[in-house]
Amino acid sequence: MRQPSVNRARVATVSLALVVAAGAAACGPKDNDAKGAGGDSKPRKGGTLTVLNANPQEDFDPARLYTSGGGNVPSLVFRTLTTRNRENGAAGAKVVPDLATDTGRPSKDATVWTYTLKKGLKYEDGTPITSADIKYGIERSFAAELSGGAPYLRDWLIGGADYQGPYKDKKGLESIETPDDLTIVFHLDKPEGEFPYLATQTQFTPVPKAKDNGTKYEEHPISSGPYKVVKNENDGERLILARNTHWSASTDAERKAYPDKIDVRSGLDSSVINQRLSSSQGADAAAVTTDTNLGPAELAKVTGDKELASRVGTGHFGYTNYIAFNPKVKPFDDPKVRQAISYAIDRTSVINAAGGSSLAEAATTYLPNQKSFGYTPYDHFPAGASGNPAKAKELLKEAGHQNGLTVTLTHSNDKDFETSPEIATAIQDALKKAGITVKLQGLESNDYKDKIHGAKTEPGFFLAHWGADWPSGGPFLAPIFDGRQIVKDGANFNTGFLDDKAVNTEIDAINKLTDLDEAAQRWGALDKKIGEQALTVPLFHPVYKRLYGKDVKNIVISDWTGVLDISQVAVK
Repeated sequence: MRQPSVNRARVATVSLALVVAAGAAACGPKDNDAKGAGGDSKPRKGGTLTVLNANPQEDFDPARLYTSGGGNVPSLVFRTLTTRNRENGAAGAKVVPDLATDTGRPSKDATVWTYTLKKGLKYEDGTPITSADIKYGIERSFAAELSGGAPYLRDWLIGGADYQGPYKDKKGLESIETPDDLTIVFHLDKPEGEFPYLATQTQFTPVPKAKDNGTKYEEHPISSGPYKVVKNENDGERLILARNTHWSASTDAERKAYPDKIDVRSGLDSSVINQRLSSSQGADAAAVTTDTNLGPAELAKVTGDKELASRVGTGHFGYTNYIAFNPKVKPFDDPKVRQAISYAIDRTSVINAAGGSSLAEAATTYLPNQKSFGYTPYDHFPAGASGNPAKAKELLKEAGHQNGLTVTLTHSNDKDFETSPEIATAIQDALKKAGITVKLQGLESNDYKDKIHGAKTEPGFFLAHWGADWPSGGPFLAPIFDGRQIVKDGANFNTGFLDDKAVNTEIDAINKLTDLDEAAQRWGALDKKIGEQALTVPLFHPVYKRLYGKDVKNIVISDWTGVLDISQVAVK
């Protein structure tokens, strides 16, 4: 799962610092109009867009990228069968056709999906894009040396679990058929109504077999989008993209491709990025960032400056920060203890520790509060804005802890405003009022991830977070609450070790639905039901605030990514 940046959106997993992408109340940019800077001036073609990022665009190979909705910079070069709708707010959480003529035609049981490619699609060298190229692009993502992409294809395609990629198995995957140059058919081993969402991942990018040179392909991947790579330095630290003259807007309703050139510069300190965007001098006047938020101190400065405030894009991404419990560890095996902590939480102090209400919104549901996820309001353990220590003490007494309780909270030492010491301290202070003494265990980033994702090492009480691979309840609830996804040896994300037959059965039933609105309602109801078990304490959903240069126009921020979509930006 990716947070809207460049890092893994399963921040819970890998520091999903983005993708990446990492939402809330279904809304687009509030601090600027959709036209962006320049008032009524219409966006025009031409100029150079500069991208200032902290994280390099590593592994610029469609097989190896783990993005949400095709990513931001990658989506300029790589087209896929489907893509995200490039619109503001909730409208941008919809999946739409890209290379394909529609979002896919399912069989009655959603185990077979058929796509037809648009006519006239071409690579940067003018050769036609075929269905066989998409099949090959998917197959190469199974090669061990090109790993790193989303894992769903390995799980969903018949034969996917054992396939080793085309370098070792030249026969390819029989579960992907290409009866002609414009048709591709996928055979799944179980119903998957959300396959159109998966088809937005970069693994669905066409790759011409004759141009594939393995791990070196990322240096110059063959473009199917409006831009081609002309320079890739230091593993994505500097990327220069120029127009792909064989891309046709008539086959691509989503990407505007206004700038003539895209210059991506990474490896920069976040404070430097925000300072350069703030000053907007020279080339920085036509610059954006796809991975750097404004921090609390920077936001305070920006808010007091009317001109700067007009250049802040506000976005939401499907992402939840929460407390996780391991019911196998005492005293968290007792639901009353978990409920007591839920009541004791002071969300106001937690939000302040996360940077304030401009950067975080209180959460009482595990699912993000966006329609596409099936958001269903509930608050099973109402703590109000500042906690309910009296109710917490009452429950502790019922659990046999009338003299209070001492527990250890594990957190990361990263200053990320999510699982960091500031959040842990706010929780420590709130629980003290309920008679719960909290000892803090801060770990360095890698140690923290290893500990909380190991089934044998998982602590009883820790900070965690999760972001969506696409805007739906499926990739949000299943990895965390499906008992069949418990991993005993390896990275485990079902932190509550929930293996409830009724929950597993409902997940399977929802996965069969191809009506995504109906599926969303079911995901919301399931979230509410699971929430009764107090296996997590939802804390807040992040809000993304990002500056852009004074000459940047046409700002589009969808609820799919939560960040400015550079495929829509103009600089003239």
